[in-house]
Amino acid sequence: MVARTGPWSTLPVRRVEAGDSGLEDERGGDWHLSVPAVRQVLEQGWDLGPATVLVGDNGTGKSTLVEGIARAFGMAAEGGSTGSMHRTRPTESGLAHDIRLVRGAGAPKRGFFLRAETMHGFYTYLDAHPSGYDPEFHAMSHGESFLELIGSRMKPKNPGLYVLDEPESALSFTGSLALLQHLHALVRHDSQVILSTHSPLLAALPGATIYEVGEWGLRECAWEDLDLVVGWRGFLDDPQRYLRHVLKP
Repeated sequence: MVARTGPWSTLPVRRVEAGDSGLEDERGGDWHLSVPAVRQVLEQGWDLGPATVLVGDNGTGKSTLVEGIARAFGMAAEGGSTGSMHRTRPTESGLAHDIRLVRGAGAPKRGFFLRAETMHGFYTYLDAHPSGYDPEFHAMSHGESFLELIGSRMKPKNPGLYVLDEPESALSFTGSLALLQHLHALVRHDSQVILSTHSPLLAALPGATIYEVGEWGLRECAWEDLDLVVGWRGFLDDPQRYLRHVLKP
């Protein structure tokens, strides 16, 4: 993977490479070492830009990578801000202990990790530790709560590292467009965004470097060439061509 310099040298995370993150909490398992994308990062390192998008099938390592970066940066595996302590049931791998983050000189240390699958528990944590300005997230719709949380924790005026794992799971088409607009504003105001997604809409984040994750590891890919985009485009053009293969008489 080619090293990148210039203005990217001031990013919160310029590069991910094998090393000791210095974390003192429980390590977790070593199953991540068998994941091709993770092995590639540990063997070759991974240079990051202002916006990075990961796409690929379930089980290819997208969530493992973004979780590892978030934890190594100081965020909880189940979501939260830098320094957050929220944790219910430890299930994460030991990747965060096996990587070293190369940070930009003078880069912001602020960060937030939104992990879709654990947001219900995170809202309960916020209810138990009220800040005085949060709404009652449990009383909102799933999508409304995601957008509200993103708007309050990821502000363009507060540059930092913002990591999102499959946020589209809660969002409608218009909600996804609103999120895309917000993420673009974050990057334009000197924040860094790392996004794992199954959404072709979110994968179209302007200026993002897109990586397709699979049995080959990580490979940089143009949006229009992604299997994700090709598959959705083919289905929308002719649903019956796909349905006749999966819906048996």
